[in-house]
Amino acid sequence: MNQIVKNLKKYMFLLWELVKKTIKLRYRRSYLGILWTLIEPLLTMIVLTIVFGQLLGRDSTDAAFEGVPYPIYVLSGRLLYSFFSSATNSSMKSIRNNSSMIKKVYVPKYIYPVSGVIANFLIFLISLIVLAGVVVFFLIRGGYQAPINGYMLLSVIPLINLFLLGIGVGLLLSTLCVFFRDMEYLWSVLLMLIMYCSAIFYFPDRLGEEAVMLLKINPLFGIIHNFRVSFFGHPFDGTLMLYTWGVTIVVLGLGLYAFYRKQDKFILYI
Repeated sequence: MNQIVKNLKKYMFLLWELVKKTIKLRYRRSYLGILWTLIEPLLTMIVLTIVFGQLLGRDSTDAAFEGVPYPIYVLSGRLLYSFFSSATNSSMKSIRNNSSMIKKVYVPKYIYPVSGVIANFLIFLISLIVLAGVVVFFLIRGGYQAPINGYMLLSVIPLINLFLLGIGVGLLLSTLCVFFRDMEYLWSVLLMLIMYCSAIFYFPDRLGEEAVMLLKINPLFGIIHNFRVSFFGHPFDGTLMLYTWGVTIVVLGLGLYAFYRKQDKFILYI
């Protein structure tokens, strides 16, 4: 672990250069550029509200979501899922996309997947401006009384949890993708399953207790749920918080272990 910290300090400049490169490549040849980070989630929120609003947008029986406008509920979940999806996809392809640099210059290889997660996390933080703007809109419009208290500040904790989970999954995927190219296609299918099991555009309490217990197996569901609960001014689900952090620590440990065990063989397959 000490060696990881030393390498991170030594190659910090390269890490940030890779982060900037990832962001620039994402918006290359785009007229809107970084502005698309604000427009895209807003448009997605509008589409999901139109499509599912009447069918799934009825008031929740959960006290934490009572009175929360459906567009805010959808957007708060969609933003977190979008980060997880884009961060893991970026990390998964990072070793292969930087194969030419890996073959020529030695740097700690974990910098490549980690830089992908950091770049997408910065983009995600910018996109949170949209969530704040939508909340202000509904407050001004009326009909939504947001409880402003200390619990809202605690919403940072699920975001840190999400960031570390993204690094852990990204390290695992980047390792697997070097040896199994089909992992890209399998992960796209798994991401779809994760999305539907994260309660992004429906209230989980309407599914029944047995269905909710199944959803809680998905750590992303727990992270999104606790972010929403705290952001809407209510205390965390403590059990769910412990579970998501436990899964994150295990996944992060497995990701580091697998990556370090196999990184010397990357050069033979990229």
